[in-house]
Amino acid sequence: MRHLFRGVTIVWVVLRYGLDELVLSSFERPALRLLTRIVSIGRKLDAPRGARLREALERLGPIFVKFGQVLSTRRDLLPPDIADELALLQDRVPPFPSAVAVAMIERAFGKPLSAVFSHFEQVPVASASVAQVHFATLLDGRHGGREVAVKVLRPNMRPVIDKDLSLMRMMAGWVERLSADGKRLKPREVVAEFDKYLHDELDLLREAANAAQLRRNMQGLELVLIPEMLWDYCHTEVMVMERMDGIPINRVADLRALGVDIPKLARDGVTIFFTQVFRDGFFHADMHPGNIQVSTAPATFGRYISLDFGIVGTLTEFDKEYLAQNFTAFFRRDYKRVAELHIESGWVPAETRVDELESAIRAVCEPYFDRPLKEISLGMVLMRLFQTSRRFHVEIQPQLVLLQKTLLNIEGLGRQLDPELDLWSTAKPFLEKWMVEQIGPHKLLEQLKAEAPHYAKLLPALPRLLHDYLQHKPHELRRELGTLLSEQRRTNRLLQGIVYGGVGFLLGLIAMQVLVRVRLW
Repeated sequence: MRHLFRGVTIVWVVLRYGLDELVLSSFERPALRLLTRIVSIGRKLDAPRGARLREALERLGPIFVKFGQVLSTRRDLLPPDIADELALLQDRVPPFPSAVAVAMIERAFGKPLSAVFSHFEQVPVASASVAQVHFATLLDGRHGGREVAVKVLRPNMRPVIDKDLSLMRMMAGWVERLSADGKRLKPREVVAEFDKYLHDELDLLREAANAAQLRRNMQGLELVLIPEMLWDYCHTEVMVMERMDGIPINRVADLRALGVDIPKLARDGVTIFFTQVFRDGFFHADMHPGNIQVSTAPATFGRYISLDFGIVGTLTEFDKEYLAQNFTAFFRRDYKRVAELHIESGWVPAETRVDELESAIRAVCEPYFDRPLKEISLGMVLMRLFQTSRRFHVEIQPQLVLLQKTLLNIEGLGRQLDPELDLWSTAKPFLEKWMVEQIGPHKLLEQLKAEAPHYAKLLPALPRLLHDYLQHKPHELRRELGTLLSEQRRTNRLLQGIVYGGVGFLLGLIAMQVLVRVRLW
């Protein structure tokens, strides 16, 4: 019944904002255009289509807002008016009342707002689907006088998200049972991954820990700034961090006017992403323009500023190595190796012919090499990859869903910053260097250092372990040796029989030859 009510609500919002008319009007067929006019009778749809879509997504809740945020980075796939409206979802979702935010802060700290901050801006500087941010100045303590950003979770978020996820799980079950591609696409596992990351985002302490880890990982790169978390003021519903001042990355004209090297900025973004994914296996997985700024401070001019760490992706060593080998093979146009990797990993059935899969991958990828981003039709690439995956029964990998989403964001950002960016040539040297490091002496030393504590505990204990084994296991050892000797004797007798039989057979043949020759003579 809960699913039914939510489904009715979604249908009502679709009709209320005319999303059905928006979809039908995009087709050129006269019959569909006639249907568009019919379904529009009696409804006032004067607002621009982009505004209607944005308002509908905001009305439907955080999951739909996140979907709109992902779409907003894909200006190559959307009309400009719709893309401009969806861009407002990145940090301009309608805020909740400041009085509610203040009450949540006072409850978290157990004291009045004035006892924590000397100044607190009531109007939020940013408002997103899960939380909103206020600027403030700390009152006293070791951080007294420091300018900070205060992130406050939206109230009553968990029930709303649980309701939508429950509906998604039900729909995923239908897809898995009724669709021919259901088993291959693994919809229920994908929804489970989405569920995990969304609930993680509702815990601001977890987000603060994610930010601290990324800050440590990125310290030596000097390409990106990540705010310091002030742990004395971090709670599950309220998080206080260093205030960062920058310009949103999608304001390219303003950045160019200030003298920011835009092509370098695009290349740096690719380097940051591949470093987080392949070196660290821990990456910022919500990289839409609302969460990325560019520093204009003299000391850090032109560096990225990353914000909002509620959603991060992680990769195992196996995932990292497998993906790096795939990317490297792609960049070298070694399609046979790509096909072999897919079969070795179990992504496609073991009986798949390597040459057929190699030919299909070549047909999809080859037309897009050596081209800048502006000449790559991502929609066509995705469509052809999906057709290929259906033909060869490629299984979806739920653990990589966040990585695929982040790749879409990165490619969309790169297209906005520098349409002339050659993604392949930018990423290839990084991946080749990383692969060399994975099999070189430096990696061996790192592994030895990592295992050193284990060896340090094991080596002193080896004499005692050997003594205990010899003292307490003689009967078992004698029995095992007896069994081994028995089998060896049986094998020796069998070999002797074979040798004697072979020698007898040869002697017989020689004797027959002698007799035949004597008779002929």
